[in-house]
Amino acid sequence: MQPKDTIETMRSLIDSKIPTFLWGAPGIGKSSIIKQLAREKGIECIDLRLSLMDPTDLKGIPFYERESHTALWAPPSFLPRDGAGILFLDELNSAAPAVQASAYQLILDRRVGEYELPIGWAIVAAGNREGDRGVVYRLPSPLANRFVHIEMEVNAQDWRDWALKRGIDSRVIGYIAYKNSALFGFDPLKNERSFPTPRSWEAVHSILKSPLPKNLWLEAISGAVGDDAAVDFLGFVQVMDKLPDIEAIIRGEDVDSSEDLSTLYALSSALILRLLNDPSDEAVSHVLQYSLKLKNEFAVMIVQDLQRQGVAMEHLDAFGEWVEAYEYLL
Repeated sequence: MQPKDTIETMRSLIDSKIPTFLWGAPGIGKSSIIKQLAREKGIECIDLRLSLMDPTDLKGIPFYERESHTALWAPPSFLPRDGAGILFLDELNSAAPAVQASAYQLILDRRVGEYELPIGWAIVAAGNREGDRGVVYRLPSPLANRFVHIEMEVNAQDWRDWALKRGIDSRVIGYIAYKNSALFGFDPLKNERSFPTPRSWEAVHSILKSPLPKNLWLEAISGAVGDDAAVDFLGFVQVMDKLPDIEAIIRGEDVDSSEDLSTLYALSSALILRLLNDPSDEAVSHVLQYSLKLKNEFAVMIVQDLQRQGVAMEHLDAFGEWVEAYEYLL
């Protein structure tokens, strides 16, 4: 399931308080999606790592109750007592089988020992697949049957939409637009420490924004996405450093265009990010007029990306000219 569809599905299942297990390869953003949904709803998200617990940690410890002369269980303090939120059991299948077994009652009956999960809380789990060569245990059938299972895949367009919203470096966005396959390159059969994933490209963004000198970029970026991806990306960055003057385009000045594909991908991403920072009618109009000089697919990509990000342009005269030029492609 693509990330966009995954978010829609998870949003509905969380609202319905249906226990859900989100599967996917490492680094594709499973945890980020759950935390994003919690932020959207304005609710708490408790990230509970059962892989760090003993079987008794979830149920709590017994104590003697004098009046009834019985043993009661004192539930752990990390479980919620009231309100609404998401109890997120991240990397659940990395927990030892005995710990997974201790979660059976909590997941299905929403209670364990003396503790009962408040009605406003949803239970969501996530984990890597068994074929991903992570530290995982097969989910016991009784536990697996307590969940609705959703498998998430990587999609370059969904990632670009997310990256534009997050303000990810335009060089990273432009490179992934130029080479979609570079977004994710995990091969469980290879023993690689570093490989490209949405999470590691976000790390590249942080490296580019850090004060690290450019002569050290190759080693650092290789440590995030691997040697081959780092060399290819930095070659793309050299192209992007020679882009036309973005500010001159925003001002409506006459700026030459390019026929080189890598340059056009880089230029398109830079213009989109610049407009997201200042989506004034004048700036949008100038970019629309400039896009008429570009190859058709890049003019369409710029407009569609801006529209997906909520930039209004239908009221502009320049948009009317643009539609007249590219109507046959829409």
